[in-house]
Order: sequence, then C-alpha cells, then structure tokens
Amino acid sequence: MRVEIWSDIACPWCYIGKRRFEAALARFEHRDEAEVVWRSFELDPEAPAEPEGDLAEALARKYGSSVEQVHERWESMTAMAAEDALDMRFHDVRRGNTFDAHRLTHLAAAHGLGDATVERLFRARHTEGLLLSDHTGLERLAAEAGLPGPEVAEVLASGRFAAEVREDERTAASLGISAVPFFVIDRAMGASGAHPPEVLLQLLERGWAATTDQTARAS
Repeated sequence: MRVEIWSDIACPWCYIGKRRFEAALARFEHRDEAEVVWRSFELDPEAPAEPEGDLAEALARKYGSSVEQVHERWESMTAMAAEDALDMRFHDVRRGNTFDAHRLTHLAAAHGLGDATVERLFRARHTEGLLLSDHTGLERLAAEAGLPGPEVAEVLASGRFAAEVREDERTAASLGISAVPFFVIDRAMGASGAHPPEVLLQLLERGWAATTDQTARAS
C-alpha cells in the first residue's frame, strides 16, 4: 500500500500533519507494508528567495486581518503544535522560496532518506528560523540528514530534480489538491488536512481494506 503525502515545507499545518500521521502509522497493524512517499507542493511558487518585510504584516495583508490577529493565531497554533511535541516559533520564521528544498527531498528519496530529510527541513524552518532558499544552509541540513555532500552541491548548482517537483505539482492539480497536507492512498482515496491520528488511522485502515479486497478479486 502506497501513501503519498503532498506538503510544503513552508506549511506549519504540514509539520503538524506529519507528526500526527506518524502517530497513526505507529498504531497501524500493517505499517511495515505501507510505503510512504513525500510529494512536493508550493503554497507560493512565485515567492522570492528572501521576501522583504515582516511576516506577520504580510500575512495580515494576505488574509485581510490585523497583525494582532495574526499573532493570536500564532499563539493558538503554537499551543496546538506543542500537544504534538512540536516547538513552533513563528516569530523566528524566515520566509523564502522552497523550490530548491523540494528538489533536495527528491534526491533524499532516491537515497531512501526522504522522511529524515523532510523532518530536518521542517524543523529548520519552523523551529530554528533558517532560510530554506539559502544553499549553504541547505547543504548543511542535507548532510545532517545523511545525504552525500558532493551530490547535494551538484543538485543545488543545477536544475536536477526540478522536473520531478513540477510533476508532483501537476499531479496534485490533476487530483484536485489545492491545500496541504493531503494524504493519498494508492491514488484511490485521500484526506486533506492535519487530522488527528485517529482519523488518519481510519484512512490507513480503509486503504488497506481496499487494497486487500482488490488483491483478492484479482487472484
């Protein structure tokens, strides 16, 4: 059974969704037979490498709210994330384009280190306040996740894996995915949002039942 997760490293809900999915997977009876694949999604594909201005002010303009309301949402989300053992530090977040970081996740998948790399990038963005468009920083993070330094440098200096990121995004559009995180099982069923582990566990169990039923019919 294949579970594909579309997410953006810039998305705090995706970080929470990852932790909740891990909790669900740990309780899933057939977890050893579930292949988890991380797919790329950019919430803001046109974002510059390092936008100018205050993040709270930018979000207030985007959503038509006040800076105070943004700060209130941050406080609420910080408390929520803490319940999933995540340390969210919104005031330290540095905005920036995530395209190159997504390219590295495809390199990581090729080395069997997709999950470890995605985890390291999420923590860098949402807890450590690192700029994920900075190649020097990305090289360090990739090395910490276990990726080979020379190949990381080669990927960042070239356009390698750009086509794979774009293909993920085209596939997301074809599946009607417009918000992340989005969990898809065997391209047959899916769920949008950082649902509680209990809900994600039910999705896994339904996916497994559908997979085994299809296998039985084919035999």
